[in-house]
Amino acid sequence: MSQQPVLLVVAHGSRDPRHAATVHALVRGVRAVRPGLRVETGFLDFNVPSVPGVLESLAAEGVRDVVALPLLLTRAFHAKSDIPAVLREAPSRLRIRQADVLGPSPLLTAALERRLYEAGLSPADKSSTGVVLASAGSSDPEAIAVIAEIAREWRHTGWCAVRPAFASASLPRTEDAVRELRRLGCEKVAVAPYVLAPGRLPDRIARGAAEADADVLSAVLGPSPEVVELLLRRYEAARRPVFTALGA
Repeated sequence: MSQQPVLLVVAHGSRDPRHAATVHALVRGVRAVRPGLRVETGFLDFNVPSVPGVLESLAAEGVRDVVALPLLLTRAFHAKSDIPAVLREAPSRLRIRQADVLGPSPLLTAALERRLYEAGLSPADKSSTGVVLASAGSSDPEAIAVIAEIAREWRHTGWCAVRPAFASASLPRTEDAVRELRRLGCEKVAVAPYVLAPGRLPDRIARGAAEADADVLSAVLGPSPEVVELLLRRYEAARRPVFTALGA
């Protein structure tokens, strides 16, 4: 029986130590669910091990097949440019497949709701609560459109209203979206960060929520069970069929 490909989780990296800690916690969650699967972590910047370093080590061990899974919620610059460029420089003996980014997915919406309920809301609050879907932001129109579509779809699950917001590159900001939901007449306003790990931009989201006096601010998605399951689904989708090398 052929050995299953190694799962390489590719994270952006950050100077904020909370980012790497959250990434490692998520990877531990994946390993706990699939103990027979080898899972490695590589960072594009700021943290170690680097993606090239992990790939070199895997090749030196004799590994052949790798699924590189971007720890990203949208298909923006990193998924379209940075990560493919890094993978093309991998040792030629590796057969690498880049998996899809995590979003959009109903599992992420479920994780967002989990975090809101953990922050104090209940399902009974949905019809009277407006939600700000607060993402990091991007200059990529495709990524912005995806966030807007997620907000529209999520609204249909029973919330008073859902509005997208962005911590950088795009508008509106979190505080402006909170104020808009107040003007719409929502009794409560909750801010749901659509980000995987803490850092500078999630902190900006939190400051915007506080500035506009939001009623609820939920935690980042982090190592929620839904995100763990989604990583494994993306891995399984990418591992079949056995793939040819990006660098060949």
